[in-house]
Amino acid sequence: MLFDDPEIEETIASVLVPVAVPGAYTYKVPAGQNVVPGTIVKVPLGPREVIGAVWDIEPDAAINPKKLKTISRVYETTQPLDKDLRRFVDWVANWTLGAPGMVLRMVLRSEEALEPEPPVPGVRRIEGAQPDRQTAARSRVLATMEDGFAWTKSGLAHAAGVSSSVIDGLIQQSVLEVVSMPAAPPPPRPQLDFAQKDLTPAQTAAAGGLIDSFDRGAGVSLIDGVTGSGKTEVYFEAIAEALRRERQALVLLPEIALTEQFLRRFEQRFGVYPAEWHSEITPKNRARVWRGVASGDVRVVIGARSSLFLPFKELGLIIVDEEHDTAFKQDDRVPYSARDMAVVRGHISGFPVVLASATPSVESHVNADVGRYTLYQLPERASGAALPELKAIDMRSEGPERGRWLAPQLVHAIKDTFAAGDQSLLFLNRRGYAPLTLCRTCGHRFQCAHCSAWLVEHRFQKKLVCHHCGHTEPVPETCPSCQSANSLVACGPGVERVAEEVSDLFPQARTLILSSDLPGGPERLKREMKIVEEGGADIVIGTQLVAKGHNFPKMKLVGVVDADLGLAHGDPRAAEKTFQLLAQVTGRAGRVTGGGLGFLQTYNADHPVIKALYRGDKDAFYKAEIESRKVAGLPPFGRLAAVVVSGPDKVFAEGYARALARAAPSDEAVTLLGPAEAALAMVRGRHRYRLLTMAPRQYDLQSYLRQWLGKGPKPTKGLRVQVDIDPLHFL
Repeated sequence: MLFDDPEIEETIASVLVPVAVPGAYTYKVPAGQNVVPGTIVKVPLGPREVIGAVWDIEPDAAINPKKLKTISRVYETTQPLDKDLRRFVDWVANWTLGAPGMVLRMVLRSEEALEPEPPVPGVRRIEGAQPDRQTAARSRVLATMEDGFAWTKSGLAHAAGVSSSVIDGLIQQSVLEVVSMPAAPPPPRPQLDFAQKDLTPAQTAAAGGLIDSFDRGAGVSLIDGVTGSGKTEVYFEAIAEALRRERQALVLLPEIALTEQFLRRFEQRFGVYPAEWHSEITPKNRARVWRGVASGDVRVVIGARSSLFLPFKELGLIIVDEEHDTAFKQDDRVPYSARDMAVVRGHISGFPVVLASATPSVESHVNADVGRYTLYQLPERASGAALPELKAIDMRSEGPERGRWLAPQLVHAIKDTFAAGDQSLLFLNRRGYAPLTLCRTCGHRFQCAHCSAWLVEHRFQKKLVCHHCGHTEPVPETCPSCQSANSLVACGPGVERVAEEVSDLFPQARTLILSSDLPGGPERLKREMKIVEEGGADIVIGTQLVAKGHNFPKMKLVGVVDADLGLAHGDPRAAEKTFQLLAQVTGRAGRVTGGGLGFLQTYNADHPVIKALYRGDKDAFYKAEIESRKVAGLPPFGRLAAVVVSGPDKVFAEGYARALARAAPSDEAVTLLGPAEAALAMVRGRHRYRLLTMAPRQYDLQSYLRQWLGKGPKPTKGLRVQVDIDPLHFL
């Protein structure tokens, strides 16, 4: 990285910065400082300074060093990003067609993490020193400090039961001295044999296979186990093996709401809590985890999809729990699948990756069928309890009276469950009170001003809310179109409306709504999940977050209010998503003691998905779904990439999308569909048009897209083009 000049010799380096540009910029290295690929630096970029990293790209030696800007800071106390992580960043950027700098941005989350945490002041006993006068309070302080360790003033005062003035007096008399203490000691390491559970024969076989996989290096294992089969206990043994081999482990979970229960189970097994990484942890804790991961002090992380980009020093295992869950797909900025990228990261670094689910994705199912993944099946619940009995309620002939949403058969089952002292769960994947509010006088419908979506009434909050952009407005007393009073009517049910019906039918029951948009956020959800787990609610009404891995010991009955809801969209994955969601939610019933019962309220009891569920024929569903994908050339037998054009002007956005389609290279292997107005035609004031490319599985679709977008018309006038490789959502 040297540039030779007749008069001056300058050291230059390529620096990747967190902006949407295709490559790295060239900077001068400050005199007397050395940098290597991976060194984290701060550099000037336009009028601001940004955090970046020296990258494995030959700097442009043709640029006159006098015109180059100089790196403004080298973070010498932070270890350089290792080669595997840099390769991973490049791989993700290449696969997603994203800018490498935007992928790096997910690694370098905050400047605070790059600075050593400043020490905090503390006090320590001076050996042999005694106060001029001994009091009861002073005696308690000195007794508390007999271990010889330093304390913070507030911690010591609290432990000894004295005021801080007592501590100050002992400092003034030179009995205690002020010292610097580390802000946070290294976290305790997990104890591998703290509390190993007895495993069933199937669990033992699966755990043994996962342990053996470490000797094979890179490879993917799929744990396909029914709900309650103890998949977590199995992969805990893989985590123990990784720790035994002095490697770090990462567990990816799809929802923050799952973390509390997982943390407790981990602590019961290993005696300590793992580190957490998700959007709700404080900036200070986020910085501590980042530093601990980079130094190796943090051995196990449980996190959301972004934890995949943490700078692990010795990563040796990734677990992807609920691997089928679409929450692992990021749709904005750099669209990527954390499940798929976890497999890539394991391949790059040569360590095992474990996927776990009761309803694996079709892609993972096929990969196991053809031998790319090693399959471990857990066909029975670890408790020995039987799987729930499922029944379909045909709403055309057995539905409720007008204005009600729960069929008589389901209401009767709730009554019996409540009388027995057990819990019921009513599932409806629709937040709020009603999905549509209209005026019965003039027919006016309340629509978001920024999105092509109806406003959802949230009666508890007295608001109309858009679930796509967050726009809210108060529920008016009169129709804004015809000014009629008392004419607004809610159409259809949300969880709040179902809860209202439950309260009318069972006023004596303790009811609880579990929905992500209620006030209080994740902390409220954690508290309420614990209430359900401990039996503090009789009837729970919840959205999809109740379907994800929770263990509710007293839950005996699950009723799906609208089993057809997910099948109503033109989504090629609709059948798979609906089967997974309903199988997961009905699997909450009878997990511990058995005797579980599930009801599916449906207007299409003969639909293959509904039939597979109530017949308990999971294999038949996968067989039919895989065959239909194969015939249609859909993933995993073909490749898809979506190109979404959006802009503030509808006519201009449509015109650009059509011009882009005309510029597509001709290739018999590629089918181009669109442009068509997106199902959600406008989001946040931007009009959206979608194009979809289809190609055979082995086709290099990324190269085709690069050629197409490189030669196509350039977006102007606020237009934006986003590429989504392997899309999971089609709105």
